[in-house]
Amino acid sequence: MAKTILGIDIGYDSLKLAVVNGKQVRRTAVVPMPQNLIREGRVVSTETMGELIRRTMKEHGIRSGRAALVLPNETVFIRSVTMPLMAVDQLNYNLPFEFRDYITEELKDYLFDYAVVSTSEEKDEEAESTEGGESEGSGQVMELMAVAAPKSLLEESKETMHRAGLKLVKAAPSVCAFQNLIRATTPKGEENTQEYCILDLGYQAIRMYMFRGDRHMVTRVLEIGMSSLDQVISEAYSVDIHLAHTYLLSNYEDCQSKEYCMNAYGTITVELMRALNFYRFSNPDSHLEDIWVCGGGACIKPLQESIAETLDLRIHTASELMPGGAAVEEDYALLQAIGIALE
Repeated sequence: MAKTILGIDIGYDSLKLAVVNGKQVRRTAVVPMPQNLIREGRVVSTETMGELIRRTMKEHGIRSGRAALVLPNETVFIRSVTMPLMAVDQLNYNLPFEFRDYITEELKDYLFDYAVVSTSEEKDEEAESTEGGESEGSGQVMELMAVAAPKSLLEESKETMHRAGLKLVKAAPSVCAFQNLIRATTPKGEENTQEYCILDLGYQAIRMYMFRGDRHMVTRVLEIGMSSLDQVISEAYSVDIHLAHTYLLSNYEDCQSKEYCMNAYGTITVELMRALNFYRFSNPDSHLEDIWVCGGGACIKPLQESIAETLDLRIHTASELMPGGAAVEEDYALLQAIGIALE
């Protein structure tokens, strides 16, 4: 029997909560994030964040004792790794060394986890042939999605959840949340070979998550986000950046359709096209035709229209990744919170 769990996505711009039972979304909440509570992806004050989550749960009638948390992309390392088939204890010993060229801190300060994507036979091409013409040295290899996260981050996350009256039972990066959504919307027993580009229009950055079925291929990060729109609005109205953000979200005086915003959309879509072209060049067998849009920028209609005009892809809304076709208000913001809570 499925247990109720609260999915939590802590972003620069907003806090997203989603109560999920099995594949059923029971209740949700999206509230603004206080200024300067998030810095470089990390929570500055576990006490303040815990109180914010607790208060939001109370105000929106959310009840849950278990929490699943989306880990910040800025502090988590994800790698696709191919290794010889080995026992779990051997794998746990060897896995940290797969990150030694990526992590500049001490490996002992990180926790490592993995999911097995596939196993297959591999022949050693350099092995000597036997008299019968077959090569020796054949063996199984396994393809893994490996993750490394700072121990300090996980301790902070547990403390935040404790202060909110929750027990942290799962913590994973955004990729895992999107994988869960793809699996939940794939008919049971069917092999999913469709290609997905999930476009997260975030506040600090834009991320393009590429999947083939539920297999994560790559994530492209564009160091340009919705904050760039705040900047042009701030300059146009001569207001501070925080008021400019309010103007953007409320579409004050139709600012989303003004020339300065349209020019900013053009800059964003050009960067998206470059990233898409690079992905296709690196994956010549790709037949990517569809893109799903989520994140705070997904509610800006002129930006979506600009993306649709520039990229030769079919644009889908976040609602099309909802398990069971659930109708959820502000689904574009809640996609990761719902995905991380799926079991």
